[in-house]
Amino acid sequence: MKSLGRGLVTLASFLLVWHAVAKLGNLPAYILPEPWAVALSLWHHSGALFHHAGVTALEIVLGMALGALLGCASALALSYSRRARRWVLPLLIASQAIPVFAIAPLLVLWLGYGLGSKIAMATLIIYFPVTANFYDGLRHTQRGWLDLARVMLPAPRRWAVLRHIAIPAALPALASGLRVAAAIAPIGAVIGEWVGASAGLGYLMLHANSRMQVDLMFAALLVLAALAVGLYFLVDAGLRRLLPWHPAAPDSFESD
Repeated sequence: MKSLGRGLVTLASFLLVWHAVAKLGNLPAYILPEPWAVALSLWHHSGALFHHAGVTALEIVLGMALGALLGCASALALSYSRRARRWVLPLLIASQAIPVFAIAPLLVLWLGYGLGSKIAMATLIIYFPVTANFYDGLRHTQRGWLDLARVMLPAPRRWAVLRHIAIPAALPALASGLRVAAAIAPIGAVIGEWVGASAGLGYLMLHANSRMQVDLMFAALLVLAALAVGLYFLVDAGLRRLLPWHPAAPDSFESD
């Protein structure tokens, strides 16, 4: 209940600042519409916004699921195989130097204007943080646990150590990667929709921009932000339930 109250206060403060900037700055509506105009657009276009939000949400969820699975598999392969580290890790790092906008047209060309290219784009955005965080967690398993496993586990013990010690110890790092992925997952889907799509919030924003419906663009942007926030808190709540043995640290650095 306290979190809900703080969220409402934050939202109200944001709307007041938004209204003040638009009003006191005397900005025209095609640059920054006032909150009430965006609220009216949300109401009048609720059906279209709901439809396009459903398409974008499906792209985000499927992309996140696929990206998380591929990221976990890659991290395990990098941790288990020295050859994979030699050949795959440099490629993985170099891939992050390629702008996502450069990849999106190719994905649309290869996979078409449907869900496939948008899911692939979201997967690429999500893949690296999941892989990097999980791999980092696997690499930093406590040395004492590994030494104890080498003494107590029967040979061959390499997979047993990874399964029973390294993976459980790396789950908090994987959880961090999934939280980051939940926050950035909408970026991939929307970029894919901007390049080429027939549905989705990104498509709706481009459609509204071409008709100078700035209030509708802001409405779609707010719905997208709400999707991202909801997905993050949903993933965070699920991870807290799955990892009850790893509670969050108290806010010991905050002042009284």
